[in-house]
Amino acid sequence: MFIAVVIATLFAVVLPVAAKATAADGVSVVSFHGYDDCLRISNGDAVVTLCPAAGGRVLEYSVGGTNVLYLDSEDAGWTLQQFEKGQTDRRGQLSAGRFDIGPEMVVQRGNVLWNGRWTAEIVADRTVKMTSQYDPKSGARLTRIFELDETGAHLTCTQTIANESDRQVSLCHWSRTFAVGGGIVLVPRSGPVRFPRGYVRYENGLIRSRPTEPNIHVDEDAVVVSATPEFPKLGFDSHAGWLAYLAPTDQLFVKRFPTFPERSYNELAGLTVSVWYPEKDLVELEPIGPAENLAPGEKADFTEDWYLLPYAFPAESRQIDREDIEQRVKAISE
Repeated sequence: MFIAVVIATLFAVVLPVAAKATAADGVSVVSFHGYDDCLRISNGDAVVTLCPAAGGRVLEYSVGGTNVLYLDSEDAGWTLQQFEKGQTDRRGQLSAGRFDIGPEMVVQRGNVLWNGRWTAEIVADRTVKMTSQYDPKSGARLTRIFELDETGAHLTCTQTIANESDRQVSLCHWSRTFAVGGGIVLVPRSGPVRFPRGYVRYENGLIRSRPTEPNIHVDEDAVVVSATPEFPKLGFDSHAGWLAYLAPTDQLFVKRFPTFPERSYNELAGLTVSVWYPEKDLVELEPIGPAENLAPGEKADFTEDWYLLPYAFPAESRQIDREDIEQRVKAISE
């Protein structure tokens, strides 16, 4: 009798998820990185694995079995519930394809958005929607929709900020994607120009507007970060609408995103892009959206388009063919 009750309970939990998975092509429920309820989107060319259990993240974005995202083995299976119950002392910084809301220095938000449990729903072929809990600190509930093209590695990532509070809020989209470290960042320069050097550097509580260092090359067209800079956080004023990361995995990771020169950006330095180099061997690639001043009941969307292309990494010279990369970015955008 006990066995029958257990089996019935398991089927009551698992079957609804499995039924949703079979209702759409290219989506399945899998175990990955210590989580048993991940949703995997695949099309034969690319694989995207999503984690509703902790933060509504992208754990895997891979082609040919090679994941361009950085996964920390120490956070495998971590959940906010474990931490709150004292089952782990790790605070859940979490790795891989993270998203967030800003502005960074002043935003008030609860753990439920950043690393709490989200719900997941398969809404169409190769398309998954994840929804956060309501966060009373920020007044927001977030939804994220991930859609993989029928072929290739184009992944559309749309985050919606919904103000479900009874007050006005001023928030913004803040992408915080960890990619494998050791690569080269390319951020094209495009006006309106505000930073004299095309970027600023956060340095011991200050923001340097005219930084220089050997690992960062700047000209009138682009900023190229060829290796880990002296100080870990950089910010950019580019309105070109894309950035590229040449990874040592022989992959070119491209993010395309809208920018709004006529609108206000409420991040501290008004950044449209940021790049951060933590102590570990990884890099954070951060498109940032404009200020979203939302009245109660209002929503705002921000979409990033991800692409992952094969590209030989120049390990010895660390010199890139910028024109070739720009042509490839142009080609995938057409």
